[in-house]
Amino acid sequence: MQRRALLLSAAVLPFAAPAFVTAARAQGFTPQNAECIAPAAPGGGFDLTCRLTTRMLAETGIVPQPIRTQNMPGGIGAVAINHINAQRRADPNVIVAVSTGSWVLLSQGRFGRWSENDVRWIGAIGADYGVIAVRRDSRFQTLADLVNQLRADPASVPMGAGGAVGSQDWHKAALVARATGVDPRRMRYVPFEGGGQSMAALLGGHIQVFPGDASEVRGQLEAGEIRLLAVLAANRLPGAFAAVPTAREQGVEVEWPIVRGFYGPPQMPDAAYNYWVEALRRLHAHPAWPEQRAAQGLFEFNLVGAEYEALAKRRTAEFRQLARDVGLVTQSQ
Repeated sequence: MQRRALLLSAAVLPFAAPAFVTAARAQGFTPQNAECIAPAAPGGGFDLTCRLTTRMLAETGIVPQPIRTQNMPGGIGAVAINHINAQRRADPNVIVAVSTGSWVLLSQGRFGRWSENDVRWIGAIGADYGVIAVRRDSRFQTLADLVNQLRADPASVPMGAGGAVGSQDWHKAALVARATGVDPRRMRYVPFEGGGQSMAALLGGHIQVFPGDASEVRGQLEAGEIRLLAVLAANRLPGAFAAVPTAREQGVEVEWPIVRGFYGPPQMPDAAYNYWVEALRRLHAHPAWPEQRAAQGLFEFNLVGAEYEALAKRRTAEFRQLARDVGLVTQSQ
């Protein structure tokens, strides 16, 4: 009983961190001059992932020393993964921000010869989720209405979102189409420069469906300008999204979490890998974390370690197969 009480207190109190530090030292690793690489310029999701996480790890005392953020733009992660594999394959003091978009790029060979097997997947800090949005006066009242029209004539439903064919937003629409027996190549997809342009096109009647993200449509949803046919999550989302059914509830087996997290170098020592996994696990359990995460538009998504690795590899393989099916990559890739 006494041991259980100590464990519980360590899970919720920031000043309990020294016990963790002692345990880490016993395992042979404490970070020195640690660095978080954000594979993009300042601002945006990768930068947010590094800066939010490192700030909270320091403020909670989970990691005893500050972690600096190093921005490394280029190829939406290609430069960073090349840097890690070419120069820092066994560095225990570096973690790299990653997202679902990185898995999409890996699946399409956009990172050169590096694959999902050339890093160590540490864990997630949270996720945004895909949504299927229509205008408030849309002819599509439910996801079933949209699915039936896609089956009848995929080209009759103009859909649009940020990025071209093969992008994250395109994948949301493509997965919905494929899950309902429609060849994604027959979709009528219009690319835009980000979610803002896509939403303007939806409200202006230039497209009928916007496969966007929960965080970027929340304002228009609360204003009553749009209706959501589905959230692409395993369970319903809280708050403003609580009344929106998931695609799975409606018989369409599609999820799209935009997971934000980290990987480490491929030869990162086990002691260091376990340290960073445990640091994220403790961050998820800390009472200050949910509010800070939510303030950045992220929902709870707590996979770390082996479970996170399995997710990263499974999703990358799924994206690779879809890319082959629609001709984005060759069958040999």
